[in-house]
Amino acid sequence: MNLEKIFYIVASTVLVTLFVLIVFIFSPVSYDDQQITKEKVIYYADNISPAHQRIIQKFNEEHKGRIRVETINLPFEKFSTNERKELLARYLRSKSSRIDIFSVDIIWVPRFSRWALPLDKMIDTSIINSLLPFTLETCRYNDSLVALPLYSDIAVMFYRDDLLRQLPGYEQIRQELAKSITWERFEVLKGKIDKLPGRANKPFYYFQADAYEGLICSFFEVLAADRSQSRTRDGKIFSDADLLKNSISFLQNLVYGSGISPKEVSRLKENESYEKFFTNDAFAVRGWPGFMSKTNLAFKKEFRGKILPAPVPHRKGKQPVSVFGGWNLMVSRFSNNVPEVVKFMTYMLKKENQKILFEEGYLLPAVKSPYMEAAFIKRYPELVFYKKLFEKGRYRPMFESYTGVSDILSSNISKAIENNSDAETVTRNILKQIELH
Repeated sequence: MNLEKIFYIVASTVLVTLFVLIVFIFSPVSYDDQQITKEKVIYYADNISPAHQRIIQKFNEEHKGRIRVETINLPFEKFSTNERKELLARYLRSKSSRIDIFSVDIIWVPRFSRWALPLDKMIDTSIINSLLPFTLETCRYNDSLVALPLYSDIAVMFYRDDLLRQLPGYEQIRQELAKSITWERFEVLKGKIDKLPGRANKPFYYFQADAYEGLICSFFEVLAADRSQSRTRDGKIFSDADLLKNSISFLQNLVYGSGISPKEVSRLKENESYEKFFTNDAFAVRGWPGFMSKTNLAFKKEFRGKILPAPVPHRKGKQPVSVFGGWNLMVSRFSNNVPEVVKFMTYMLKKENQKILFEEGYLLPAVKSPYMEAAFIKRYPELVFYKKLFEKGRYRPMFESYTGVSDILSSNISKAIENNSDAETVTRNILKQIELH
């Protein structure tokens, strides 16, 4: 057994032990307490942001004495998405009823469906009709509704408008960015930004290329631009050798060819890339709408109003693609409090609560109404931008073994970017590992 595997096993064991401690030891409510008070207590595992907490407090006040939600916080600052996935999967395998409801990355739904309760007969059609139609695509598996969207997400690029304003032809370039600039034109823009006073040797564009799901989002956008939407819905796209090789080469070229991105991207996840963007005075960073949140501690106050969102760039002659993200809610198959959990789940989808998630956490609403409310749009005009961007949105393939395939891809591609390895050799290794998976 090699050192990497030993480290993974030890790290996984520590994380699972920590998770069990969080759930059992630090849980404030005992079973006996529930019997005495007759109050139903449900346990909710998620990244509990201040926006989440505010909604939970509202729910608890409105249902005082009948239902109370207690949280199991798995913050993004401490747990990567991959670590959260493994923690939840290992815990749910124990068939414990301690967790009632949990959130999952939209791409995990097929894997977690085995531990989730089917919701088809429990959710009113009025709730379903209130949702953005595309959000339901990741909530169904094997023709069964196994999840509900908590919030939507879509990949976006943020750029320094204050730097762009210093260039001749500012308005034209800004319009180009707003429509999704081509990578070829983005490289030309780099040359112009580099010539501004004090910009020599400053990084231009950060994306996330560490070995995790964030890298696969960037990779999939390159991959999907060569295929119609109908041909990217299953895992076959990851078996196309030429497509894999060309897409890997393209990401490598951002670092070693055009020099648009620095080599250090191979060690960056979201939070690290956001910090680098500010501390190293870069021009642009790939991210998610939550980048603009007040809870993003990396965001320097002096840059508020100087940074704008734009679609991620695309290759000349290819269609612009922005990968969908987001998190869904699932009810544990082992929960003893299903009616109460469903009540809380649908409460999170109320218009006023979806607005709280956006206003305080910059999490895009999964329901239609905020995008249609004139007063709300006037206050947050960026919602018009995101609603338009949804048209370029594309989901990653949905299949049960996706997470394993994703791990193989991210590990190999991250190393290929870091070491500038031969893309054809890397592709052969990927296909061999996927075949054995």
